[in-house]
Amino acid sequence: MSKTPQRIWITRAQPGAAATAARVREMGHEAFVAPLLEVRNLPDAVIDLQGVGSLAFTSSNGVRAFAELTRDRSLRVFAVGQATAQAAKAVGFKRVLSADGDVAALAEGIAVRRAELTGAVLHPGAAELAGDLAGVLARNAIEARQVVLYDTVAATLSEETLAALPGLDTALVHSPKAAQVLAALLRAQPLPQLRVLCLSKAVMKPLARAKVAARVFSPFPLEAALLNLIDR
Repeated sequence: MSKTPQRIWITRAQPGAAATAARVREMGHEAFVAPLLEVRNLPDAVIDLQGVGSLAFTSSNGVRAFAELTRDRSLRVFAVGQATAQAAKAVGFKRVLSADGDVAALAEGIAVRRAELTGAVLHPGAAELAGDLAGVLARNAIEARQVVLYDTVAATLSEETLAALPGLDTALVHSPKAAQVLAALLRAQPLPQLRVLCLSKAVMKPLARAKVAARVFSPFPLEAALLNLIDR
């Protein structure tokens, strides 16, 4: 296992990028923050909590977008993982359960508590969802709705940032959409020295043909597991 300091490209959107960068620095590496995506809350988004008994969040961005639109923190929250659960607690939710996994694990965690549910499960999320949580819940006879609160769009990298990319050792990629943006960038600007670490196999899929030094996906869809790959 190598402990040589590396220059790590943090590709995720803010504000999550700053948190990841801090963890990378704690590991003794240099963090190069250049998000491939930007989060934009939809100006016309509306939240209707009529008949809703609990919330399901698949990202911290969904938590923050929800919190900006309503002060209601009374509902029970199901979160996809610890980072999303922490984001929910940070904005004031008290009853928060974490699935510590992916959308499938979240759906399973909600389904096993079917008897405890009252009302519908509302999934506040992005315009492009990583998985069909509401659909999976519906197939398990659980009333579920989804509401689109934000979108992620490709970020524009500065000339200075693009010039720095050949000097980076490793890139961390957290979502399939970010991987799609990275794949397009690599077609225009090959980075054969770059090792790409992905949060899951699904995240790595868009990079299947990318000409890079290595592609590796985390055994668990958790950032801690992703960061553990850096020194391997």
